[in-house]
Amino acid sequence: MIGKTEYREHDALGLSALIRDGQVEAGEVLETAIACAESADPAVHALSQKLYDHGREALRVGTGEGPFAGVPFLLKDIGATLRGTVTTNGSCFYADQPPAQADSTLTARYKQAGLVIFGKTTTPEMALAASTEGSFTGTTRNPWALDRTSGGSSGGAAAAVASGIVPAAHASDGGGSIRIPASCCGLFGLKPTRARTPAGPYAGEGWGSLSVNHVLTRSVRDSAALLDATQGYAPGDPYCAPAVERPFLSEVGQPPGRLRIGLQRHPISGVPVDPECARAAEKAAHLLATLGHDVEDAQPPGDWEELGSALWALVASNVSVTLKKRAAQLGRPLSENDVDPVTWNAVAHAATLDADAYPAAISVIHMQGRRMAEFHETYDVILSPTLAKPPVPLGPQRTDNPDLEAYGRALAEFSPFTQLFNMTGQPSMSVPLHWSPDNLPIGVMFSARFGEEALLIRLASQLEQAKPWFDKIAIMNR
Repeated sequence: MIGKTEYREHDALGLSALIRDGQVEAGEVLETAIACAESADPAVHALSQKLYDHGREALRVGTGEGPFAGVPFLLKDIGATLRGTVTTNGSCFYADQPPAQADSTLTARYKQAGLVIFGKTTTPEMALAASTEGSFTGTTRNPWALDRTSGGSSGGAAAAVASGIVPAAHASDGGGSIRIPASCCGLFGLKPTRARTPAGPYAGEGWGSLSVNHVLTRSVRDSAALLDATQGYAPGDPYCAPAVERPFLSEVGQPPGRLRIGLQRHPISGVPVDPECARAAEKAAHLLATLGHDVEDAQPPGDWEELGSALWALVASNVSVTLKKRAAQLGRPLSENDVDPVTWNAVAHAATLDADAYPAAISVIHMQGRRMAEFHETYDVILSPTLAKPPVPLGPQRTDNPDLEAYGRALAEFSPFTQLFNMTGQPSMSVPLHWSPDNLPIGVMFSARFGEEALLIRLASQLEQAKPWFDKIAIMNR
């Protein structure tokens, strides 16, 4: 039997190698993962659904010989369906809907890779917050400091990985929801290029192209290999990301070359940056210079009033349509009592928009993509803090917070950097390079040209070698 300590010493590819070489049985690994979940989850509340028997049945049937054969894995409770289970979207409004009749394309690819799904992770209602808290979700806590947020909306996934339940977990990012939790929990989080991974077959895109699926991991190579396993066109996709020249895993360990890197010190919105977050970016810039890269201050273009308005129009409209579709299934109108106040605020905002608002918002984000493409004629990579604050105390960003002004202010002051790259569709990653004096993780964000995940993976691998983070263990695991 593989023990908890040994289990946590390996990333997903490492566990797969142990299983493949016959050093451990896949069933033993799953039972250890379940034991880790039962030990950690009462403290962090990372799991929305425990599907232990589903995982055991998957092993009984057989996982095939994929690169992650037998490795335990968790799905976020939004953005991917698992046959025979309910996707709650973090909302009581979906809790009693019929179980999914089929896997989503992404889930099918996870299974083809050999991953063993044995649970789902928490998300704020409709993925609308940068902290994973709400009336249905409950409160997901940061393994590094239980009174702090694990981030959102993939906060459950981050808490599960950081607390040692799994080495990697599904996540999605429509405004920062991979990178925010990665920063909060000391993990590696890559948001791929728009449409790099499939959204189908039940959707063509997420949030008007803002959202994309991937994972949260402890190692760069796991993220790269999981992107290999899931990326690419699926029949019926309305569009897809540019084709890749070679597997992403092959980029790990390869030199990125001498890069021109722009250091963005301030978000486009102009909100202040905590000195510790600024220090994280500055230290990263110094490290990059010692690695031979050219780093200079640079501010990306953009009018936040225009961009923020477009972003909110796209998010609110998509959330409203999704909720009203569920209401139609129930044969009644959507009401304020069906959802949390933050979610209802999105529905109410969507109702104020006219028919021109949606295509106008799409036009705004497309134009910003062109501005950024021009900006990247000078810079290969943009470096910035991932967040404007270290992991914040729980409470203000709950989706059931009736004080919408306080909620909006808390969100704007916490995460002003990440959304830009959802609007442009560029790949962007949070790398765990800094810890505060009180031992809170603080990520640093790197963003590249559209379609250039390979460059980010090479750079991340270089940083991982120069300043390793894998053996940093969350407080609760010590």
